[in-house]
Amino acid sequence: MPASIRLDRLHSVIQDAMGWQNCHMHAFTIDGVQYGHPDGELGFRDERTTALGALLKSGAQCVYTYDFGDSWEHLITVEQFRTAAAGLHYPHCMDGAGACPPEDCGGAPGYSDLKLILADPAHGEHHAMLEWLGLRSATEFAPDRFTPDAANTRLLHLTAP
Repeated sequence: MPASIRLDRLHSVIQDAMGWQNCHMHAFTIDGVQYGHPDGELGFRDERTTALGALLKSGAQCVYTYDFGDSWEHLITVEQFRTAAAGLHYPHCMDGAGACPPEDCGGAPGYSDLKLILADPAHGEHHAMLEWLGLRSATEFAPDRFTPDAANTRLLHLTAP
Protein backbone atom coordinates (compact mmCIF):
# COMPACT_ATOMS: atom_id res chain seq x y z
CA MET A 1 0.00 0.00 0.00
CA PRO A 2 1.49 3.40 -0.81
CA ALA A 3 1.94 5.75 2.14
CA SER A 4 0.08 8.33 0.05
CA ILE A 5 -3.14 6.29 -0.06
CA ARG A 6 -6.09 8.31 1.20
CA LEU A 7 -8.23 6.75 3.92
CA ASP A 8 -11.28 6.59 1.64
CA ARG A 9 -9.22 4.49 -0.80
CA LEU A 10 -7.93 2.33 2.04
CA HIS A 11 -11.56 1.68 2.96
CA SER A 12 -12.16 0.47 -0.63
CA VAL A 13 -9.10 -1.77 -0.44
CA ILE A 14 -10.30 -3.32 2.83
CA GLN A 15 -13.80 -3.86 1.41
CA ASP A 16 -12.44 -5.63 -1.68
CA ALA A 17 -9.86 -7.66 0.21
CA MET A 18 -12.56 -8.83 2.62
CA GLY A 19 -15.12 -9.46 -0.10
CA TRP A 20 -17.69 -7.16 1.46
CA GLN A 21 -20.12 -5.01 -0.52
CA ASN A 22 -19.61 -1.57 1.09
CA CYS A 23 -23.21 -1.45 2.31
CA HIS A 24 -22.54 0.22 5.67
CA MET A 25 -20.85 3.20 7.26
CA HIS A 26 -17.27 3.01 8.45
CA ALA A 27 -14.65 5.01 10.30
CA PHE A 28 -10.93 4.96 11.01
CA THR A 29 -9.88 5.89 14.55
CA ILE A 30 -6.34 7.22 14.75
CA ASP A 31 -5.02 8.75 17.97
CA GLY A 32 -8.58 9.24 19.22
CA VAL A 33 -9.72 11.06 16.07
CA GLN A 34 -12.35 9.51 13.80
CA TYR A 35 -12.02 9.81 10.04
CA GLY A 36 -14.80 8.85 7.67
CA HIS A 37 -17.26 10.24 5.18
CA PRO A 38 -17.78 13.84 6.31
CA ASP A 39 -21.11 14.14 8.08
CA GLY A 40 -21.94 17.03 10.35
CA GLU A 41 -23.94 14.75 12.63
CA LEU A 42 -21.15 12.24 13.32
CA GLY A 43 -18.31 14.75 13.31
CA PHE A 44 -15.85 12.67 11.29
CA ARG A 45 -12.81 14.31 9.80
CA ASP A 46 -12.80 13.97 6.02
CA GLU A 47 -11.10 10.72 5.02
CA ARG A 48 -10.91 11.90 1.40
CA THR A 49 -8.28 14.48 2.28
CA THR A 50 -6.19 12.37 4.63
CA ALA A 51 -3.26 10.16 3.60
CA LEU A 52 -2.34 7.08 5.63
CA GLY A 53 1.36 7.92 5.75
CA ALA A 54 0.64 11.40 7.11
CA LEU A 55 -1.06 9.90 10.16
CA LEU A 56 0.74 6.62 10.81
CA LYS A 57 4.38 5.66 10.74
CA SER A 58 5.86 2.15 10.65
CA GLY A 59 4.73 0.19 13.70
CA ALA A 60 1.72 2.41 14.39
CA GLN A 61 -1.86 1.15 14.57
CA CYS A 62 -5.38 2.38 13.95
CA VAL A 63 -8.85 0.90 14.25
CA TYR A 64 -11.12 0.46 11.23
CA THR A 65 -14.78 0.01 12.18
CA TYR A 66 -17.24 -1.19 9.56
CA ASP A 67 -21.01 -1.47 9.98
CA PHE A 68 -21.78 0.42 13.16
CA GLY A 69 -24.68 -1.97 13.89
CA ASP A 70 -22.62 -5.16 13.65
CA SER A 71 -19.50 -3.28 14.81
CA TRP A 72 -16.75 -5.07 12.92
CA GLU A 73 -13.56 -3.65 14.41
CA HIS A 74 -10.23 -4.29 12.73
CA LEU A 75 -6.88 -3.36 14.23
CA ILE A 76 -4.66 -2.21 11.39
CA THR A 77 -0.91 -2.22 11.94
CA VAL A 78 1.44 -0.45 9.55
CA GLU A 79 4.26 -2.95 9.49
CA GLN A 80 6.49 -0.95 7.18
CA PHE A 81 6.51 1.28 4.14
CA ARG A 82 8.52 -0.12 1.23
CA THR A 83 9.25 0.74 -2.35
CA ALA A 84 6.83 -0.95 -4.72
CA ALA A 85 8.11 -4.14 -6.32
CA ALA A 86 8.11 -4.29 -10.11
CA GLY A 87 5.54 -6.62 -11.63
CA LEU A 88 3.01 -6.55 -8.78
CA HIS A 89 -0.41 -4.93 -9.01
CA TYR A 90 -1.07 -2.63 -6.07
CA PRO A 91 -2.78 -2.84 -3.69
CA HIS A 92 -1.57 -6.39 -3.11
CA CYS A 93 -2.58 -8.84 -0.38
CA MET A 94 0.39 -10.81 0.92
CA ASP A 95 -1.25 -12.91 3.63
CA GLY A 96 -4.35 -13.42 5.73
CA ALA A 97 -6.34 -15.95 7.67
CA GLY A 98 -9.96 -17.08 7.63
CA ALA A 99 -12.81 -16.32 5.30
CA CYS A 100 -14.57 -13.00 5.49
CA PRO A 101 -17.77 -13.15 7.52
CA PRO A 102 -20.89 -12.42 5.45
CA GLU A 103 -22.41 -8.94 5.61
CA ASP A 104 -25.17 -8.47 8.17
CA CYS A 105 -24.51 -11.65 10.13
CA GLY A 106 -24.53 -9.86 13.47
CA GLY A 107 -20.91 -9.00 14.08
CA ALA A 108 -18.48 -11.35 15.80
CA PRO A 109 -21.14 -12.94 18.06
CA GLY A 110 -23.49 -13.47 15.10
CA TYR A 111 -20.70 -14.98 13.02
CA SER A 112 -19.87 -17.39 15.85
CA ASP A 113 -23.54 -18.39 15.99
CA LEU A 114 -23.68 -18.80 12.21
CA LYS A 115 -20.71 -21.18 12.27
CA LEU A 116 -22.36 -23.26 15.00
CA ILE A 117 -25.70 -23.36 13.15
CA LEU A 118 -24.12 -24.46 9.88
CA ALA A 119 -22.07 -27.14 11.66
CA ASP A 120 -25.28 -28.68 13.06
CA PRO A 121 -27.71 -30.00 10.40
CA ALA A 122 -30.29 -30.62 13.14
CA HIS A 123 -30.30 -26.97 14.24
CA GLY A 124 -33.66 -25.27 13.67
CA GLU A 125 -32.09 -22.43 11.67
CA HIS A 126 -29.69 -24.58 9.62
CA HIS A 127 -31.74 -24.60 6.41
CA ALA A 128 -32.66 -20.90 6.68
CA MET A 129 -28.98 -19.95 7.03
CA LEU A 130 -28.03 -22.05 4.00
CA GLU A 131 -30.74 -20.26 1.99
CA TRP A 132 -29.64 -16.85 3.26
CA LEU A 133 -26.05 -17.56 2.19
CA GLY A 134 -27.13 -19.08 -1.13
CA LEU A 135 -25.51 -22.42 -0.33
CA ARG A 136 -26.74 -25.87 -1.28
CA SER A 137 -24.83 -27.54 1.54
CA ALA A 138 -22.95 -26.52 4.68
CA THR A 139 -19.86 -28.16 3.18
CA GLU A 140 -19.65 -25.11 0.86
CA PHE A 141 -19.18 -22.90 3.93
CA ALA A 142 -15.47 -22.77 4.79
CA PRO A 143 -14.79 -20.18 7.52
CA ASP A 144 -11.13 -21.18 7.78
CA ARG A 145 -10.41 -20.77 4.06
CA PHE A 146 -8.40 -17.80 2.89
CA THR A 147 -6.15 -17.40 -0.11
CA PRO A 148 -4.29 -14.21 -0.95
CA ASP A 149 -4.92 -15.00 -4.64
CA ALA A 150 -8.69 -14.66 -4.17
CA ALA A 151 -8.25 -11.34 -2.35
CA ASN A 152 -5.88 -10.11 -5.06
CA THR A 153 -8.36 -11.06 -7.76
CA ARG A 154 -10.94 -8.84 -6.04
CA LEU A 155 -8.34 -6.06 -5.72
CA LEU A 156 -7.41 -6.05 -9.42
CA HIS A 157 -10.00 -3.46 -10.40
CA LEU A 158 -8.54 -0.88 -8.01
CA THR A 159 -5.89 1.43 -9.38
CA ALA A 160 -3.27 3.41 -7.55
CA PRO A 161 -4.52 6.79 -6.33
